[in-house]
Order: sequence, then C-alpha cells, then structure tokens
Amino acid sequence: MYRRAFLETVAAGAFAQAANSQIPSPPPANHAIKLGFDTYSLRAFGWKDMQLIDFAARMKCDTLQISDSGDYSSTDTAHLKQVREYAERAGIQIDAGIACICPLSKSWKPNLGTPEQVIADGLRIAHAVGAKSMRCFVGTMDDRRGSRPIEEYMEATIRILQSSKSRAQDLNLKIAIENHAGDLQAREVRTIIEEAGRDFVAANLDTGNPLWVMENPQVTLEILGPYTVTTHVRDSVVFQHPRGAAAQWVALGDGVVDWTAFFDLYRKVCPTALLQLEIITGRPPQILPYYEREWWKWFAKQPASEFVRFEEMAQHGHPYMGTMVIEDAPGNHPAEYASALREQQRVDLERSIHYAQEQLGLGVRAHQKA
Repeated sequence: MYRRAFLETVAAGAFAQAANSQIPSPPPANHAIKLGFDTYSLRAFGWKDMQLIDFAARMKCDTLQISDSGDYSSTDTAHLKQVREYAERAGIQIDAGIACICPLSKSWKPNLGTPEQVIADGLRIAHAVGAKSMRCFVGTMDDRRGSRPIEEYMEATIRILQSSKSRAQDLNLKIAIENHAGDLQAREVRTIIEEAGRDFVAANLDTGNPLWVMENPQVTLEILGPYTVTTHVRDSVVFQHPRGAAAQWVALGDGVVDWTAFFDLYRKVCPTALLQLEIITGRPPQILPYYEREWWKWFAKQPASEFVRFEEMAQHGHPYMGTMVIEDAPGNHPAEYASALREQQRVDLERSIHYAQEQLGLGVRAHQKA
C-alpha cells in the first residue's frame, strides 16, 4: 500500500514536471529599461525625423536616437518644435546626437565650423527636441592605428569639451561620448569623461565597437556603466583566426554576447540609461591580428586581465553561419544589391527589436497591457 502511494506520488510529480517543462520561461525583468534604436540602423532608407518616429511607434519602442543632424528634415527651430510635439504624441522619447568632435580625427569635417560650433549647434537641436543627452564621438579605427598616439586625440577632445561646459549645463544636457568603431577602449572613454567633467560629460556605451579594440562588452559595461546615459546595443560573433581573432556584427540574438549577464549588470549600474539598438549587418568580419607584434603598439596599455576576457570570447565563439548580404565587399555590385542591403537593414532591425522585447524582456510600451 505504501509502495503504491509512493509510485503514484512519483508519477504525479513526473507528470507535473513534464507539463511545467513545456511552459515557456517568462522573459527577464527588464521591462523598466526603455528600448529604442539609433537611426543609423535604417540609413539606407534615407528616412527623416517624422518617418523614423512613425517606425519606432509601430515597433512599440519607447525611444529613438536621432544620432546625426542630417536625419532631420530641417534643423530650424520651428521644425524641431514640431518634431518634439510629434514624438510626444507618438509616445516616443527623442535621444539626440552629432558625429565627430575631435579636429585631429580623420572623421572631422572642418567645413562644419569649429568643434565648439558643432557642439553648440548639436546641443541646440537636442534641447529643442527634448533630449536629455547628445551623443558624439572622438574618432575611428584609422585614428587609433595611425601615427599619432591615441592620447593626443583624447587631450584635444577634453579641451573642446571643457570649452562647451557652460553651454551644456545651461541647457541641462549631457554630452555623451561614444566608444566608437575602433577608436577608444572603455578606460580611455572614462578618462575623457572624468578629466572633462563628469557633471556634464557621460558615456554613450556601444556594445559592438569594443570588439574592434579587443574588449569584451561586459568589461565595457563594468567600466562605463556608471557613466552611461544612452547606448548603442548590437550583437556580435567572435572567433579564433590564424592571426589572432575575427569579429563581425550581427543582429541581436545571432551572436555570442552573454546578454543575461550583461543585463544583470545593466540593471545595477545604469538602469535609467536609454537602450538604443544600433543594428549594423552587412559588414565582413574584422580581423584582429594580435599574434603579430606590430599590432600591440596601438594597445600597449591594455591590461592583460581585460585582454584575457576577450580572448576567452574568441576561444569559445564561432563564425556567423546565417545568410547576410555584404555591402563592403570589393568590386562592382549589381543594382539589385542595393535593394537587398536596404531590406536587410529593416529585417535585421525588426527581428532585433522583437528579440529584445520577447526574449530579453526589454522595453516599457511593449509590455504594457492594452
């Protein structure tokens, strides 16, 4: 009798366990993190402010980073007021930005005026559309791998930021420095923020760019998280290569970044930072030849403890084996490629937003009950 009762209890427990295993796990508790995207994700469409806001609203986003002044139909005060009101009606919080601010960089465009003038105009636009921060960056991979030490770019940027302090504070705006594509490691961005003034300079934390400077995105978040007000989030693959490693940007969920660990820390160090997806696909893998001595002259100050965490990603990573149209391949391409690349941007952004909302539990509006 006792044996029968025991077996029935075991059977009932096994049935319950099997039933429970078929119930999908709920998404993580990231619902308080505002989710949006950076307009660069849809660059091939040539859309301007109102069209981008419509797309963001349709995708149940909370925010939209208009990361370049060229993404507005006009930067006249009257039009910017209309953009702000249009976004407010759509329930979208605008996040603003400009491009390079360092005159030593190869990305700097002197025809736009002085760096101080570019920053002043960017702050004017950001304030007009109701943004709380203005994203910008120092340089690019070509600057870091050039003849000047990276410290010269950092020092020039710090001086320019300090000269813009009063204007930013008068408008109650943070100037958010991005760890851009291959220019700065997280420690270097932190140095710029602290030396320029943490009271008005912050971080625009990018999760894809760290890989180009041999940095695990988790390390980037550990260092820059407390300074972060806005972000560029995307996934990547990293894998071993005969010369070192290679990294490639992919849609969210297609890569090897540990998003569970990432957002566990995100909720602790920068829970109010705007999470902007910047999905960039169509680029070939970037080779990082760290087995070659020449390479290290650009990274001589990187702590071994940080490099090891990147190397672990490469050892356990793998190439991307899905389909992707590559836009940076050499040679001439059929006209049909342009249409394919454009559509790829939309598809990869949409499925990345869905992954963020459904699998990572991100976003406020996406989880509000109708």
